[in-house]
Parts: sequence; C-alpha cells; structure tokens
Amino acid sequence: MLFAEIGDGTVLWSLLTIFFMVIYFMILFSIFGDLFRSKDLSGLAKALWVLAIFVFFFIAPFVYLIVRGSGMGERAMEAQADAQRQVQDYAQQVVTQTGGGAAADQIAKAKDLLDSGTITQAEFDALKAKALG
Repeated sequence: MLFAEIGDGTVLWSLLTIFFMVIYFMILFSIFGDLFRSKDLSGLAKALWVLAIFVFFFIAPFVYLIVRGSGMGERAMEAQADAQRQVQDYAQQVVTQTGGGAAADQIAKAKDLLDSGTITQAEFDALKAKALG
C-alpha cells in the first residue's frame, strides 16, 4: 500500500529537490576547484573561504560567485593552457629522448603518441617536420 500513498506531487517535488542538490554540488565542486587553483589568494584566505562555505553553506557559495566569479573562467583557461603546455613538453621530451636519434625513430615515437591520443595530428605534423630537418 506504499505506492497508493505517493502522489504525483511527491515524486515531482523529490525530483526537483534532487535536481537542485545536484546543481548545488556542481557549484561547490567548481568553487573548490577554482579556490585551490587560484594563485592570487593566500593560504589563510583559502582556508577562510572553505570555512565560510562550510559554516554558511547556503549563502557563502553565492557570495563567492559574486565576489570572485568573474575570474573563474580566466583561471580555468590558464589551468587548461598550462596542462596543454605540459603535454606538449612531455611529447617533445619523449620524441627527443633518444639524444638526437634517427629521424625515423623520432617519427615512430611521435606516431605512437598520436595513436595513443596524447598529441593531435597538428602536433604530430610539427614533430615530424622537426625530425626531418
């Protein structure tokens, strides 16, 4: 008889509640990622933001978005560009690791990186052109 007591309104309200909880946690993960990625805040400021978010769990995330939200996209783009540079440096290091080995070896290693998805076709072409001279 449990199913007879649950109406459409209860199910809809539960789905709506879960939806907003998921959005809230997505906002929190985004804020914490931005907070610890930020280079312009001191450790104390980061700790105070974390404390504020845990103590004032509903209002503090929105205050953070208002105060620091404009730079969140820029910091995310910088982190992505830094990760891309690290991948390119690693790919270059792997290709040239043989100490100036034969061009065929360098191209083969670059092809392996391309096949594994570590580098793109354009990066492979650039490495190939560099290996060929």
